[in-house]
Amino acid sequence: MGVKSNIGFFKKQITGVLGKEQVCSQYIDRYAKGTDAGFYRLVPQLVVLVNSEWELQEVIKAASSHFVAITFKAGGTSLSGQTITDSVLVEIGPEFSQLNILDEGKRIKVQPGVRGGFANAQLARYGYKIGPSPASINSAKIGGIVANNASGASYGIITNSYNTIEAMRIVMADGTLLVTDDKASCKNFQETHKELLDELLCIKQQLENDPTVYAKIQSKYQLKNTTGYGMNAFVDFDDPIDILMHLMVGSEGTLGFISEVTMRTIPDEAHKSCALIFLPNIQEAAKCIIPLRSCCVSAAELMDRNALRAVENVDGLPSELKELPDGAAALLVETAATSGEDLKGRQEEILAKLSGLQTLFPISFTDNAKDYNTFWKVRKGLFTSAAATRPSGATCIIEDVAFPGEVLAEALPALQKLLDKHHYSGSVMWGHLLDGNIHFLVMPDFDQDWQMDNYKLFMHALVKLVVHQFNGSLKAEHGTGRNMAPFVEFEWGQEVYELMKRVKRAIDPLNILNPGVLINDDPEVYAKNIKQLPQSHPLVDACIECGFCESSCPSRDLTLTPRQRIAVYRALNANVSEISGKDLKALAKAFEYKGEESCATDGLCALNCPVGINTGKLIKDLRFESKSRLSNAVATYIANHYGGTSAVVKGALSAVGVLQKILQSAVMEKGGHFVHNVSGRNVPLWNRYMPHAAARVDVVSDVKSDHKVVYFPACINRMMGNDASMKDKDSLTKVTKRLLNKAGYEIIYPENLSGLCCGMSFDSKGFRGQGMMKLKELEDALLEASDYGRYPVLCDMSPCLLRMKELMDARLELYEPIEFTLSFLKDKLQFTPQNETVMVHVTCSSTKMGLDEQLVQLAQLCAKEVIKPEKTGCCGWAGDKGFNLPELNKSALRYLKEEVPERAVAGYSTSRTCEVGLSVHTGLTYQSILYLVDKATENLTQNR
Repeated sequence: MGVKSNIGFFKKQITGVLGKEQVCSQYIDRYAKGTDAGFYRLVPQLVVLVNSEWELQEVIKAASSHFVAITFKAGGTSLSGQTITDSVLVEIGPEFSQLNILDEGKRIKVQPGVRGGFANAQLARYGYKIGPSPASINSAKIGGIVANNASGASYGIITNSYNTIEAMRIVMADGTLLVTDDKASCKNFQETHKELLDELLCIKQQLENDPTVYAKIQSKYQLKNTTGYGMNAFVDFDDPIDILMHLMVGSEGTLGFISEVTMRTIPDEAHKSCALIFLPNIQEAAKCIIPLRSCCVSAAELMDRNALRAVENVDGLPSELKELPDGAAALLVETAATSGEDLKGRQEEILAKLSGLQTLFPISFTDNAKDYNTFWKVRKGLFTSAAATRPSGATCIIEDVAFPGEVLAEALPALQKLLDKHHYSGSVMWGHLLDGNIHFLVMPDFDQDWQMDNYKLFMHALVKLVVHQFNGSLKAEHGTGRNMAPFVEFEWGQEVYELMKRVKRAIDPLNILNPGVLINDDPEVYAKNIKQLPQSHPLVDACIECGFCESSCPSRDLTLTPRQRIAVYRALNANVSEISGKDLKALAKAFEYKGEESCATDGLCALNCPVGINTGKLIKDLRFESKSRLSNAVATYIANHYGGTSAVVKGALSAVGVLQKILQSAVMEKGGHFVHNVSGRNVPLWNRYMPHAAARVDVVSDVKSDHKVVYFPACINRMMGNDASMKDKDSLTKVTKRLLNKAGYEIIYPENLSGLCCGMSFDSKGFRGQGMMKLKELEDALLEASDYGRYPVLCDMSPCLLRMKELMDARLELYEPIEFTLSFLKDKLQFTPQNETVMVHVTCSSTKMGLDEQLVQLAQLCAKEVIKPEKTGCCGWAGDKGFNLPELNKSALRYLKEEVPERAVAGYSTSRTCEVGLSVHTGLTYQSILYLVDKATENLTQNR
C-alpha cells in the first residue's frame, strides 16, 4: 500500500471528524499553505486545519493508525525548512488562540495560535513581555516560537523559550495528552509511557557516565544553540517529565505538538533608549561586545556595510549612512530602565566602557519614540530588506551561526573572507552580536550550473569554520530544519548524535512527526527543493515570502494571505517548472476567487512589510487588465452621469427601506439571500443594518464667518443615510453641517456636488482611467471652492480622503473627520464626556494615515470609556465588497463581538460602509465619529 493511498484513508477518516471545511485538498490551498519564510518549497498532499487540542489529538491518532507523516505549521515564519512537507501539513487554525495572563503579568498561559506580538501587547499593560524576541514576533506564533526555541535580540541563552518555560500541554505521537503541571496527568503518563520515560532516564545516565560528553553539552549551551535536540535537558533536569518538556522546546514538531504553554515573563522596562554606533569595520564592532556585556544592555545589533546599504534610504535613518566607507559597520545598542534617572546612568556607563574604541562619529543615545521605533523597525525587517536587493532570479539563503564572544573579532573577518572566496561578496551580515549570533544572506542563482556545486562547497567550508576553527554553533536560533540536518553529527559528534536519534525513536517510534527535519540521513537534503523566487511583477518581485504581512490581512482565515497570493501569482506567471499543466489550470481557476475577488486591497500588508509591498496594488492591476471593452464603456457612462447614477442608488435604498417597514426581518433576510444568489452576487445582500437613502444635502451655509471650511460630503454619505436601528435620524451631512456651524465655521460646498466622486470605487474595481477622471473633476472643484488652498477641506469619509491626499494637488489642505476635529474644532467647542461606553474602529485608511491613537483621543473627549478592539484590524468590507462578498467581512470580524462588552452602547468610525459591516457582526449600531462629537459638544460662547 503506497503513501498516497494511506493519505486517502487518512483524509476520509479525518474529514469525518473535522468536516470538509477544515480539510484542504485543492491545489491552490496546498500550494499556498505549503509556503513558509524559508528557502525550500514542498507542496503537501493535504492540509488540515486544527482549532482545538481535541481536533489535534484526532489528527495525530489518524496519522498514527495510517502511518501518515504530518508536519505542524503555526505562523510559517520558520527559516530552515521546518514547516514544509510533501505529505500532510497540519496548520493551526484561528480558534486555537486562547490566552490567559497570570500573576499580574509575571506568567502567561497561551495556546499555539497566538502571535508573539499580540501576547506582548496584552502583557504590556502589566509591564511585562515574553522572553523570546524574534524579529518576526508580530507574525510568529507561540507554537513556532517555542518549537524552534526562538530567542532574538536580548540575551537569548537567558530568556529564550527553554529558560522561561514553566509548564506545557503536549500531544504525543500516539495522541496521548500530557499536562506537565497536572499531577493526575503526569501519574497516568508515567504508567502508560513507562518505557519512554525509562529510556529518557537511561540516556541521562549514559551522559553522566561520560564526563567528556557531559562537559561538551554544558559548554555548548553557553552559546545560543538550536542545532539538533536540546540535550541540555538531560543535564539540567532529573525528572523525566521535565526532561521531556524541555526536549519539546526546539524540537521543531518532530517529537510532539505543544498545545499550550505556560511561560515566565520578563520585565518590560518603561524607559528605553538606543544608539546607532558607526564603526570603521566589523572587527572593531566585535571588540565592543565584551565591554557591553558588563553593562546593562538590552541588545547590541550588528549591521555590516551591505546591510546598511539595503536600508539607507528609509525615512528617519541618519543621512550619514550613505556616506559610510566600504567595510564600515554599525551597532544598534539599546538600554532600558525603570526610571529616567537610571536610564541616564546606564547610558553614561555604556559611553564610558566604549570610550577607548574607535567610532566614525560620536556616540549619541536617543529616547525619541519616533527615532527609536524607526531604528528597530529597520533592524527587525533587515532580512526582508536585504533580500529585496537580490539579483533577478536569485534565491535567498539565510544562515544563522554563533561564536564565543572572545573570538568574534577573529571569526567575523574569517567569515567574510570565506564568503568572498565563494563569490558571495555581496552577502549581507547582521545579527545579535551581544550573543555572538550572526546572520548572513547569500543569494545564488541556481539557474547557473556552477552555483549549486559552489554552494555545496561553501556549506562544508562554513561548517568547518564554525565548528572546528571557532567552536561555534551552526544554528543559533533559527532551528536545524532541513538546512542543517546533515551537519548535526558534525557539530555534536557521533556519541551525542546517536543519543539524539534514540530520543526521536523513543518519543516518535513510527517516525510520523515531521520526518527528515532535524534528523536526516540524506547528506544533501540541504541543497534539495530550493525555492524559486522568479520575477513575475515589479510590484511584488522583492517579496521573499517572509509572512510579516499576514497578521493584518482580512482574508487570512478565509482564502489567501498576501504572501500566499504572491506565491500563487508567481507560480502562474513565472513558469515554475515543478508544477504540472493540470495543476496550473486548477491554480488559475481557483485564483479568480481566492486570489483576486476576495482580496480587500486595503494595503495594510504594506505597513507590515519591511520593503512596503502592497499586494492590493497587484490585485488592482490584475482587475484593470481583466476589464472588457463593454465593462469599461459601462463604467465610463456611470462616471459621466454620476449624479443620475447616485439618484438611482438612492431610489433603490428608499424602496428597500419601504419593504423593510412592511415585511418582517426574517422575510427580508430570506428574500435578500434569494435575490443575491440568483443574481450571481451582483445584487447586494440585504442585512438589517442596510442604510436607507440619505437626505438631500443642504448646500446653503447657515453661518457667515471669517472661519471658512470647504465641506465635501463623500458620495457614499450623499447616497447612504442611517439605518432603522439608529436613534439619531439626521443624516451625516446634516450632523456635520450642524457641528461646523456650532464651531462658528462658514461652510463652502464645491460646485456640482451631486456629480463629484474621488474615483476610489472605480479604481478598486479595476477602472483606473474612470477613477482618475473623477478624481481630477473633484480636484478642480475643491481648488476653486478653497480659493486654491486658502481654506481647509473636510471630507467626511477617511478612505476617500486618503486617496485624495495621495493624488491631489499639494496646495489643498485635506482633512478627514478625526484630524479635522482635533485640529480645527477642539478649541472652538465645549466637550462634555458622555457617561457611556463606546467602541471605536480605526479604518484601514486611518491606520495608514497614522490616526489610530487620535481616534481614541477624540472619542475620549466625548465618552467616559472608549474601547478599541485589539484582535480586529481591517473589517474586510472593502468599499462596497461587503454587500456582495459578505463572507470576507464576516471572517475579518470573527473576533469583534467577543471584544464588545455588554455595557457598550454604540460604535464609531469614519467610513459609512465599514460601519454597516461592524454593526452586522456586533449587533451594536456604528456611526461616524462626528455623531459622537456633535452629541458631546456645545458652542463655547453659548456656555460662557
